[in-house]
Amino acid sequence: MTYPFATHEVFNQPPPLEEVNWFSADQALVETVEREGGGKAKPSLAAFGAKIGTAEMIDLGRQANSYLPVLKSFDRFGHRLDQVEFHPAYHQLMALSVEQGLHSSPWEHLRDGGDPRPGAIVSRLAGTYMMTQVEAGHGCPITMTNAAVPALLFQPDLAAQWLPRILSRHYDKRFLPAHEKTGVTFGMGMTEKQGGTDVRANTSKAVPVDGGGPGREYRITGHKWFFSAPMCDAFLVLAQAPGGLSCFLLPRFTPDGEVNAIAIQRLKEKVGNRSNASSEVEFQAASAWLIGEEGRGVRNIIEMATYTRLDCAVASAGMMRQAVSQAIHHCAYRSVFQKHLIDQPLMTNVLADLALEAEAAAVLSFRVARAFDRAGTSATEAAFRRIMTPVAKYWVCKRAPNLAYEAMECLGGNGYVEEGVAGRIYREMPVNAIWEGSGNVMCLDVLRALGREPEALEILFAEFGAVRGENAHYDKALDRLREGFDDFGTLEGRSRQVVEDLAKIAAASILIAHAPAFVSGAYCASRFGSGHGDLYGTLPVGVDLRGIVERARVEPGR
Repeated sequence: MTYPFATHEVFNQPPPLEEVNWFSADQALVETVEREGGGKAKPSLAAFGAKIGTAEMIDLGRQANSYLPVLKSFDRFGHRLDQVEFHPAYHQLMALSVEQGLHSSPWEHLRDGGDPRPGAIVSRLAGTYMMTQVEAGHGCPITMTNAAVPALLFQPDLAAQWLPRILSRHYDKRFLPAHEKTGVTFGMGMTEKQGGTDVRANTSKAVPVDGGGPGREYRITGHKWFFSAPMCDAFLVLAQAPGGLSCFLLPRFTPDGEVNAIAIQRLKEKVGNRSNASSEVEFQAASAWLIGEEGRGVRNIIEMATYTRLDCAVASAGMMRQAVSQAIHHCAYRSVFQKHLIDQPLMTNVLADLALEAEAAAVLSFRVARAFDRAGTSATEAAFRRIMTPVAKYWVCKRAPNLAYEAMECLGGNGYVEEGVAGRIYREMPVNAIWEGSGNVMCLDVLRALGREPEALEILFAEFGAVRGENAHYDKALDRLREGFDDFGTLEGRSRQVVEDLAKIAAASILIAHAPAFVSGAYCASRFGSGHGDLYGTLPVGVDLRGIVERARVEPGR
């Protein structure tokens, strides 16, 4: 039985944003998946969107972030354990993501020896985009498992041994040797105390066993300052071999079934990303197997980083979408001064501005995902991928934290308490801008790629130029972007501005070609015209504010 409050009645509060199909209710996402080549996956994505939009699933995200991972260094008798315990909610979320194939589905053709499935990467990332809105932290090992595959392919014998386990859609949380499990996950370890981004400064040493060589065993001694998801079954790590910095597969157990010599020193106390365990570790002559040749570690592991960078952009776009959904939902039901917030002109402007930013982030990220799907058969798409992956990662991840803050403010005090979703999203946002290369690193990667492949710039401008003449603000901005590359000698110091312009032009070109005119026109007028402020809520007069808000609005039961 429930009892009424003795002093007041509860009213003027929105219903929970639950029982939502996060695919079918998201018009922009449905359009994007179809456009970028993932149309055949729409039934599966709709089923997944309905499954994870329930009150039960949403509460799993809360639980996984309320009951944090715990390091168990020793058992009660004093023996080393080096194990991490997670709340059951975390394991349930992992199982959902693995069952959907978010950890490996684009690589399933490798099991049968066929060609890649068209749109497989776009389809997987649509699931990631939705699942991130429920809970983002567990996506770290999911992302790394998927991204480990292209790096493993540099060493076919190791790939043949591990791929069947990766491709399994059974999540197995047990702490056992990989060959005894029904499925595995992968982590990574690159960063050391003294090096950070400069991984060539790593000091961990890899000593060959019986001569070493590709696919052979080494013993690694050293440390990792950030060792992601330490309860994974295997890790890709960098260490200094006799021939230089090299990439290794380091399993949690050795082939004879013994726990590998990975000593977990502590778990990081992070600003966000709390459901996921990040750690500091020491390797005490831990067994590892060389991937590729000695001295080619950066080249080999960069394949993993390239895929994780795309995930960073898509996951950030997904969290942006959830933040906007929560803000619009709250304002649709909350009355202030005898009027719903959504109907008050200034709030409508803020919500519309946020919705524009979120849709632009999504269309840019999924356009890059299409390039991943088609890079193997199209030189043009391969060039687009090389340049625009760091562009999307830089811009989307940079825009996300401030959007999350503004959306949280729309909820007022309700947004600043732990019972809701907004605060968790706000804390989660910065990690994707930092992980897998900070903003400056992304900008420098763009310049390096253009330096090696200057013809790629013309490929970009050919795509951007396809919509020239449709919007005057866009045309002027496109001309300014072209002029920005005239003085290559000063480009490094200006690269943040140039990369920002690349991202906005790319997003705008997609919106002009495919979104409703009231969306693309508002985006171009505000992002390229005069008068738009640094903060949200300054869209110009004449914009269809309510149309933009309604396009982004999600209702329970849809």
